[in-house]
Amino acid sequence: MVKRSLRKILGAVLAAVFVLALSGCGKGGEEPGDGRLVLGFSQIGSESAWRIGNTKDIEEQAEAFGIGLMLENANQKQENQIAAIRRFIAYKVDVIAFSPVVEEGWDNVLLEAKEAGIPIILVDRDINTEHQGLTTCLIGADFYKEGVMAAEYLIRKADSMGLTQVNIVEIAGTANSTPMRQRQAGFMDTIKDDSRMRVLESIDGDFLKSRGAECMRYLLEKYGDSIQVVFSHNDEMTIGAIPEIEKAGFKPGNDMIIISIDGGQEAINVLKEGKINCVVECTPKLGKALMETAIKLKNGEAVEKLIHPAEQVFSDETDVSKIEPRGY
Repeated sequence: MVKRSLRKILGAVLAAVFVLALSGCGKGGEEPGDGRLVLGFSQIGSESAWRIGNTKDIEEQAEAFGIGLMLENANQKQENQIAAIRRFIAYKVDVIAFSPVVEEGWDNVLLEAKEAGIPIILVDRDINTEHQGLTTCLIGADFYKEGVMAAEYLIRKADSMGLTQVNIVEIAGTANSTPMRQRQAGFMDTIKDDSRMRVLESIDGDFLKSRGAECMRYLLEKYGDSIQVVFSHNDEMTIGAIPEIEKAGFKPGNDMIIISIDGGQEAINVLKEGKINCVVECTPKLGKALMETAIKLKNGEAVEKLIHPAEQVFSDETDVSKIEPRGY
């Protein structure tokens, strides 16, 4: 009799733990049917200051809008995101949003969400799909434009320095991810007609600081002082690469032009030190637009297919001392 009672108690405890786990450890989670909009969000991971800032902003905006948030961290694995989306479907959330690790491989789980009548919002990154209507919209940066802005800065810098040849190495982001593909495309499309520009090699750094350091060591060993420009797809990889450049006896920002993307506080600090020449902004503050869009979808309203934030370029062309604190 005692054993049977203990089993009942244990079962109730495990059920409660399961509900809390689905609710993002209880932060902003809501039970279905309480009248509040419930948003399930699958975050890629916490690999960078940008990603951490993005998660924080989404949490804060969900609270400000009175939205129940079920947030799961995929730790850079697509299979974790697919499992999270399926849990959101089972939990019958009102809206699902996610930042896809890669572009391919989402059709099956998104078809399941569509059959369940749950709208999908893409945040920060896009996907490739064979089916129409699996997602409602994309909220995020114009990655192609970011690549263009990075290249335009480089062309202006080369002009000001009177360079006749510009040897570039590219530390790209996660292979097959939207920002990697589009940033690279924007950059390459912009420099392709400039005969001075020569890309020595492009290597995948997976948006990680440790990989940025590894990639830079490899590139320095292979090309040495032939490298004139390092174009890095995010601040984390850039911050990882800079000590390697210094260890090799070069002055980043002087001997090599350093171009980064994101605009986090650490990179801006290094820009002010003169070790980075240019940082293209990619704001993580997408939470407000996400909440507003989720509410519209819940109410059956139409939404824009693409929602881009305004972004800028920070560089040694201006007085960098006046850059305000970034907040991430």
